[in-house]
Amino acid sequence: MSSIKRLFDFPYYQLENYNLEKSLVSKKQGKWIATSTQEYIDKANAISRGLIQLGVQPNDKVAIISMTNRTEWNICDIGILQTGAQDVPIYPTISQEDYAYILNHSQSVYCFVSCEFVLEKINNIKDQVPSLKGVYSFDTIAGCNHWEKLLALGKDESYQDEVEKRKNNIKELDLATIIYTSGTTGKPKGVMLSHKNIVSNAINSTHRIPFELGKSKALSFLPVCHIYERMLLYMYQYCGVSIHFAESLETISDNLQEIKPQVMTAVPRLLEKIYDKIYAKGADLKGIKKKLFFWAIELGLNYKPYGENGWWYEFQLKIANKLIFSKWRAALGGELEVVASGSAALQTRLAKVFNAAGIPIMEGYGLTETSPVVSVNDMRNKHFRIGSVGKIIKDTEVKIASDGEILVKGPQVMMGYYKDEELTNKVIKNDFFHTGDIGEIDQDGFLKITDRKKEMFKTSGGKYVAPQVVENAMKESFFIEQIMVIGDGEKMPAAFIQLNFDFVKDWAKRKGFEIGTSAEEIIKNPRLLDRIQKEIDNHNKQFGNWEKVKKFELTPDIWSIESGHLTPTMKLKRKVIKEKYTKLYSRIYSHNS
Repeated sequence: MSSIKRLFDFPYYQLENYNLEKSLVSKKQGKWIATSTQEYIDKANAISRGLIQLGVQPNDKVAIISMTNRTEWNICDIGILQTGAQDVPIYPTISQEDYAYILNHSQSVYCFVSCEFVLEKINNIKDQVPSLKGVYSFDTIAGCNHWEKLLALGKDESYQDEVEKRKNNIKELDLATIIYTSGTTGKPKGVMLSHKNIVSNAINSTHRIPFELGKSKALSFLPVCHIYERMLLYMYQYCGVSIHFAESLETISDNLQEIKPQVMTAVPRLLEKIYDKIYAKGADLKGIKKKLFFWAIELGLNYKPYGENGWWYEFQLKIANKLIFSKWRAALGGELEVVASGSAALQTRLAKVFNAAGIPIMEGYGLTETSPVVSVNDMRNKHFRIGSVGKIIKDTEVKIASDGEILVKGPQVMMGYYKDEELTNKVIKNDFFHTGDIGEIDQDGFLKITDRKKEMFKTSGGKYVAPQVVENAMKESFFIEQIMVIGDGEKMPAAFIQLNFDFVKDWAKRKGFEIGTSAEEIIKNPRLLDRIQKEIDNHNKQFGNWEKVKKFELTPDIWSIESGHLTPTMKLKRKVIKEKYTKLYSRIYSHNS
């Protein structure tokens, strides 16, 4: 196969060029079970034949909802696409109402679910979805068709000619998938991505990641229902990378030790948690070990790439790497060559410390609507700059509008929003996608994101505030888990804060005082409130007077996807959060509630 045009071409390309014994690897009942490239293709073809026998037609929609990434997901993905149908991946943790909306909006005819948790949600709403003909599960669940029933149905190879006929009729510009983004307001939007959108992005992104072709291992755990991880799975297949699926977020540490991957992806929140854990362990050390640990941290915080700090710094860094940072690398498997970070802004301190520690975190930028990658850092060839999201990838044009908005043009820009031409025309003008992000490109071609256009607000004094910039700075505090800066139309910025309760409890214990047991008690503790004020004051120093957080209120709740504070990609649902804490808002601004 000379070239890849459609998403289902990737496994066939891998078969021809690498033919891996361990193409997809999942852990089942304590054992890693490998699927070879050939078995991957054979099972995908069986799924295609089974779906055709069920009556699935070209342009039908088939949903896939899984709590974890797993081999079955990839097999079904290829199997669905080969029939000319499109798959609709859905975040498992969204509300039942959103399940019903997406399944109805897409008119999905079948649905694959991972486990009982998802099945229960589907069963609760399936009578509201007239298009849905059947559900298949990856786990064995009483009363639900197991996906192997479909594999068994597909054993009849007489239907393979029909599969091949359908594959041949699928063109690169045809619709491949609809990904529903919850966004921060309103109903989910269905982003239509063609085969070319994703194929071009996967191939063009390979130039920024240092793989040893046919020999590398990847750990996959970010939700594959999001285009970021999904595109990377195709890219891994293209590069002959053996893909290992983490069991869950809780088992990542163990899985890293077992697999020892060369590449993985992460979101800033995960990297923040890893760093916080490392820092907490260092704080518990005694004597010279503790001094060495914090010396290494301090060194890391002053990191600059390419030896820019001079020979004396590099000499010290070698010592820190040997004594301290080598243990960090070992905890992550010891063989990581790159961690691709995306979905939200990465704090510069994390980029500095991890890269100083020999854990290369390469921050990139993209959106679901751009399949997703627009730019990404790369340590090679001086394509890496801390505080930026890297240089623009191949075949992509980026321009900055007069108001600072980032506009993107390229083969990865979506076809549009499903059944919403009006909204499509609002965001795609003259082939440029209007991202809603504010940024700048420096003289060396590095892109920097400064804020979300729609999230910027103006105080009553007429000054603009970019909340994300302030929030990212404040989240450098170990005390702060989540923060939302408010103040649109008000006299000054303020903030709602969700504490890092585990850290706060440890801090109180170290200081030797009772802080309370319930969240409600903790957030009222005067000593804690004074300390949070100090943290705010410290980080406020880097901002203009009009941007400084003048007041704050602590919330007792843990902000989560399930409780509606966050989108599935961990972004703040600002409107929802503001509504949840109306009383706190009134207290801050002395409004009558």
